[in-house]
Formats: sequence, structure tokens, C-alpha cells
Amino acid sequence: MTMKLPYFPGCTLHEKARNFDQTARAAAQALGFELAELEGWTCCGAAFPLAGDNLMGLVPAVRILAQASQQGEELVTLCSFCYNVLKRANKVVREDTEKRDKINMYLDEEFDEPYTGQVEVLHFLEVLRDKITFEELAQRVKRKLPELKLGPYYGCLLLRPPKEIGLDDPDHPQILHNFLSSLGCQVIDFPFASECCGSYQAVRAPELAMECSYRIIKSARLNGIDALVTSCPLCHFNLDAKQKAMAKKYGEFSPLPIFYFTQLLAVALDLEESIWGFDQHQVRPDELIKIPVVEEKQ
Repeated sequence: MTMKLPYFPGCTLHEKARNFDQTARAAAQALGFELAELEGWTCCGAAFPLAGDNLMGLVPAVRILAQASQQGEELVTLCSFCYNVLKRANKVVREDTEKRDKINMYLDEEFDEPYTGQVEVLHFLEVLRDKITFEELAQRVKRKLPELKLGPYYGCLLLRPPKEIGLDDPDHPQILHNFLSSLGCQVIDFPFASECCGSYQAVRAPELAMECSYRIIKSARLNGIDALVTSCPLCHFNLDAKQKAMAKKYGEFSPLPIFYFTQLLAVALDLEESIWGFDQHQVRPDELIKIPVVEEKQ
């Protein structure tokens, strides 16, 4: 029987980052489980409210969690922003009874029981690490990536704040490293692996955001990296879509492809090229993916 995991795709994966969503769903199916999308989901709020009394800012995320609790004990997501918001909102509900009671007042008409934090929020990388295991994943790989030098780019929200997220060591993270190693890639460290790409400054101060992303790409190039790998749609946008502007501003600039980690997973599992979604990239990574299929042992 196929394992079904409740799945929250979030807004961006239904629009600008469709290749992120479709490669994750297809890879999950190939690995023997299903991402079962929540029905009637709404936006998580996109950013965790920093004001302690902004309970309305927590309601969208808690509504999603309450909805997921009707389908299972876990909720999987891909987007770093969604993961960050859902994980932190869940922690508030679990630990602050006063806030939990007030938030549940807004949800009374939708749900029979109050939500108390019983759902475990999982990033898709956690599913691969803890349920499938990277050791098993390495055995399932059909296309090795031995020549590809990849830089794991964690960004801000996948790891921080560490006490609330708890995914990995924020100073020396390994989950993306180990994932890429399981695909047979060369994994290259670089100093800007968890620096901010500029985030929402891309809207308010685009030049500042471009400068942040440029420094990340420059650092990657200086360390011999062929492409960066991320799990954040906004990071992907800032790093990928602005490279033409970077080339105009910085004479020595050399373009660098940016992958979603699920795209590489789809390639490694030898899934159909039509789902890879490379056509949605500004800097096309096609030339990097010239990989023979591993012959199965007789």
C-alpha cells in the first residue's frame, strides 16, 4: 500500500515554481509514497509574524495545520518559507496555551476540535533523510552525477531560528550535503551557503537584493561550483532571474545555473525530461545534465 503524506504546496509552487512541485510529486511516486495535497488550502501567510501580539498573523498557518490533522499526523512541505512559517506557528500553539486558545476561537466554525499542535511539520528533505534514508536513496539512483560540482545553498529560513526549526545544525548543516552525496554528486562547500539572497528586498530594494545574490554566486564560482541547489522559490528567483542584470553591472560575471533539489532528484531517478522544468530557468542548466543511465546489475 502506498504511503500517503498530507502535503501543503503553498502559493508559489502552484505558479512560479511549478517545476519544484512537479518534480517532487513525481520523485515521491517513484520512491513509493504519495504527496496528498490538502484540499482547499490557503496561503500560510508567507512570513512568520514577529510581533508577539499579532495572533491574526498566525491564523492562516494554524488553519492549515488543523486541516492537516484531519488527514494524518504529519504535514510535508517543500518551500523554505512555508516550512518556516508552519513549523514556528506549530511551536507557538504547542507551547503557549493562551495564544492557542485565542487562535482556535477563530477556527471554531471550521473544525470540530481545537488544534493543539499534534501535527508534525516535515520538510521534504526530512522525508528523504528519515523515512526513505539517504542510504536507500543512493541505491535507487539510476543516473549518477559524478562530474557535477554542486553547492548546497541553504539560505536563511530552512535552518533559522535554530531552536524553533531544528532541521539541522545552522552553522554546519549537512542535510543538503548528504542528499546531494546520495545522488553521486561532488558536493562543494562555499562560505555563502547560508547567507541571505536578499529575500523580499527584491521588491523594495532590488539593487540591494541583487548585490546579495551576486555575492553568493561569485563565492560559488570562486570555489569551482557548477551550479547551486536550493529549496526556496524566492532564493531561486533572486539567484536565477537576476543574472542578466548582474552580467550588465559586473563585467567579470559568469552565469551559474540554480537547481531545485527535487529537479536533481528527478534526474537521478531517471524520470521523464518533460517534468524537469528546465525551461522555467533564466539560466538553463541543460548542458550540465549529460548523464548516462546506470546499468542495472544482472
